[in-house]
Amino acid sequence: MKKGRYSPSEIKTLIEQSLDADKAFDIVTIDLNKDAAFADYMIIASGTSSRHISAIAEKMKERLSVRGLKEVRLEGVSQSDWVVVDAGDVVVHLFRPEVREFYNMEKMWCAVQTHDAVGRQIPA
Repeated sequence: MKKGRYSPSEIKTLIEQSLDADKAFDIVTIDLNKDAAFADYMIIASGTSSRHISAIAEKMKERLSVRGLKEVRLEGVSQSDWVVVDAGDVVVHLFRPEVREFYNMEKMWCAVQTHDAVGRQIPA
């Protein structure tokens, strides 16, 4: 297991694997390299309940920490309707389905090319 410095692409892959392992669904990865300065990737995913979302976020933070990524921050865990995981070059938004539908972040970033967790392009 690699420890230490990871590229944004490697962090993205670790996060996608963590989301898949914890049964997050509707995982969408947005490449922000040319469109935003705050991160290289944004990943949006859903969980089945607030408890599920909280568990996904906490486990993701733990998995990244074990690999040497110690500066991962979580926001929104107390309610867990919408949790933001800030992993530096990759920002993850975890939603309950109805909250995700309300905010519709994919549409907000529609000018940006989006891909699912296995790299297939999703039409805007």
